Amino acid sequence: MTNVADTKLYDILGVSPSASENELKKAYRKLAKEYHPDKNPNAGDKFKEISFAYEVLTNPEKKELYDRYGEQGLREGGGGGPGMDDIFSHIFGGGLFGFMGGQGRSRNGGRRRGEDMVHPLKVSLEDLYNGKTTKLQLSKNVLCSTCNGQGGKTGAVQKCSTCRGRGMRIMIRQLAPGMVQQMQSVCTDCNGEGEVISEKDRCKKCEGKKVVKEVKILEVHVDKGMRHGQKITFGGEADQAPGMEPGDIVLVLQEKEHETFKRDGHDLHMIHKIGLVEALCGFQFTLKHLDGRQIVVKYPAGKVIEPGSVRVVRGEGMPQYRNPFEKGDLFIKFEVQFPDNNWISPEKLKELEDLLPVRSDPPVVTGDTEEVDLQDFDVNQSSGGSHRREAYNDSSDEEGGHHGPGVQCAHQ
Repeated sequence: MTNVADTKLYDILGVSPSASENELKKAYRKLAKEYHPDKNPNAGDKFKEISFAYEVLTNPEKKELYDRYGEQGLREGGGGGPGMDDIFSHIFGGGLFGFMGGQGRSRNGGRRRGEDMVHPLKVSLEDLYNGKTTKLQLSKNVLCSTCNGQGGKTGAVQKCSTCRGRGMRIMIRQLAPGMVQQMQSVCTDCNGEGEVISEKDRCKKCEGKKVVKEVKILEVHVDKGMRHGQKITFGGEADQAPGMEPGDIVLVLQEKEHETFKRDGHDLHMIHKIGLVEALCGFQFTLKHLDGRQIVVKYPAGKVIEPGSVRVVRGEGMPQYRNPFEKGDLFIKFEVQFPDNNWISPEKLKELEDLLPVRSDPPVVTGDTEEVDLQDFDVNQSSGGSHRREAYNDSSDEEGGHHGPGVQCAHQ
């Protein structure tokens, strides 16, 4: 096919549009030897252009796009590949961003949006119960007011000649004939900005950085009933940058542990210790709630509280978010503390037994019996069955049977 839309890539290799694959390969090898950076340091970007032309023209799909539609066919068909803007600007003039409608703009033509700034905000359970307004001090970047975010006087900003405004440098290294490796790195001349400003033309306030640090004080409203992990967003208050829409400042609530209450949705849970007499004869105790109220909790005499049992106080839980007059419940788990040994004399113990419910009748025992005593046991001092093993080993010694590991017999 000799009637092509564009011949620039063919001209770079010095071949005609009707050249065969073998002719393309010979032309590439000859030029690669002449313009390889290792052999010709003054070749500039010539080797990259040669490698790009060879890659396109030896790829059937890319070659067909280029022959039919020229440069535009490669751009729209993805023939340049990722990071190939620099090559396009060398050969055809202007990068892919110029073709798409301007660097720094989104696909729909709007400004790019900066990243959100996310910060944790520690709050107590009291804050989440009562609500709270607090002030938070943050440091962020804002556009320099002296140079209006330009970095210097009007016209001082120039496109970086090294990376041609891309902010990235692309290097192509030949691994073998027809095989190249593309590497991309941040341009050191402009620090990835794509623009440079001469020393004498830089803004004195921001030193050419276009932004300056500013302390921002935010008034944060923590509403009643908010939860751990809930977010409070301040739209457009994140770092500013030229040509970009600022992101948001996002505060994430982090609930601190409370010494008395534990939250579960709209409900509150707590543990309260009582004595045996309270568990049997009723009680009342005073509880300081999260809003400072003193609540008197009563339980009638004659209703027994079992160890580990739970009782509920309706309507004394957490307020609901955006509906604070509706509250959850308060659940109280009771731990019953029993008295120590020898806390009562035998005479008083008999009187107490007369007051308590009657014992159940003892079981009827038939046949041979053996009485045993219950003893105190500390689980931390458990030997994991070693007593049985010792007893087994002792009996084995006496009977002259098999001795397990670690058992020795002394013969006299």
